Amino acid sequence: MLFPARPRLTVRYCGVAAAIVALVLIPAGIAHDAHEQITSARLIATPSMPLPALGTRYMDPIFDTAVRRVTEPGRALAPRIVCARDACRHRYSSTQAWNADQSLLLIDKGCADICFLDGRTFQPLFVRRVSADQDCKWHPVRAEQMICVHSGGVASWTPRSNAWQSVFDAGPYSNLAFGPYKGNPSLDGRWIVLRALDPRSEPVAFALDLDIGRKEADIPLRPLTGDNHYATISPSGRFVYVTQLTSDGQEPAYVFTRDGQLVQHWPEHHRPGHGDMTLDADGRDVYVGISKSAPDKYHVIKRRLEDGAVTVLAAYGNASHVSARNIRQPGWVYVTYQGSHGHTLAMGYPSPFYGEIVALSIDGGGMFRRIAHTHAVDHDYIAESHASPSPDGSQVIFASNWGQAGWPVSSFVADTTPSLAAGRPD
Repeated sequence: MLFPARPRLTVRYCGVAAAIVALVLIPAGIAHDAHEQITSARLIATPSMPLPALGTRYMDPIFDTAVRRVTEPGRALAPRIVCARDACRHRYSSTQAWNADQSLLLIDKGCADICFLDGRTFQPLFVRRVSADQDCKWHPVRAEQMICVHSGGVASWTPRSNAWQSVFDAGPYSNLAFGPYKGNPSLDGRWIVLRALDPRSEPVAFALDLDIGRKEADIPLRPLTGDNHYATISPSGRFVYVTQLTSDGQEPAYVFTRDGQLVQHWPEHHRPGHGDMTLDADGRDVYVGISKSAPDKYHVIKRRLEDGAVTVLAAYGNASHVSARNIRQPGWVYVTYQGSHGHTLAMGYPSPFYGEIVALSIDGGGMFRRIAHTHAVDHDYIAESHASPSPDGSQVIFASNWGQAGWPVSSFVADTTPSLAAGRPD
């Protein structure tokens, strides 16, 4: 692992505005000078580079990180594994791209059906076809399994053998959705949340125990402000997190217990959003993302589900998405920064990042490490980089149109392990 957590001792002195840290969280195996504080970060221009060929491993010339191009739009990667001309990439920042042991990597945007690559060599392995209403995500513990939700139930799927096993039959419920889109299982793989229509065709969400195939209490969604955007379980499995969408584009959120008791209502817009959930150092569920409301608008924040307490992690800047799919690398998230050099320079952002991936500590101390330039420019949704790390944080996949708006979008994998990054390109 790149950033295994070490114990942290924080000493606070009365009358001092900021905590004085006697022993800070330092990632094991990484030189201290590999990290910086947000307050000392500087704006770095993205170096110009030609688009690497498929399979080419290159070194980021500024951050000295090894990166490999793993897909090529418009190309047949292998028999029956064909990429569309406009994009061939992973799904999203908060969706796990690698399976639990990182032996398989999923490419499902632009790839015919669902394509699986070797998670370490990135060689194409096989392709599988699933029905249009199936939403499948990796089981966080069982490497060979995916959790698949369709309109009428839930199944366990083994992609290598293409074996299916029913886990839950919706019965009188219908229109089941895994989120939709932004749903994830709990860290132990036992719990998910389903959005559905109940027997009266009323929208509800409920937690489902995958181990025994039993649903928890319905959480009525119609009484909440706006229409439902998505619902998911917290990493610990204790809470159901619900985001709504109002007619004027606001995104308030609600937190419930698994049995449907309201714990929190966050009426602010997107505070936070475009993020992911993880466990804090004390084992509490937190949502880390980008705020779009005062008093921390356009800051990266974490917000505790149980009481709504907010901690600012990174100051105002170009942060677009946060991922915590490094589920076995506690204490860190991966932030995708978009934007341009000219705009970032003109704005004088306190967090002077653009077009790059940054590993960010969630302890509130402002420690970060720059991972790689994305060479992506803003154009449309499919071209957004959506960086997503592997379970142990040793690799990060991101999408890029390589500096040209409207160009085909490929996926690239950055190796965050310093010992490998110190090597030379293939």
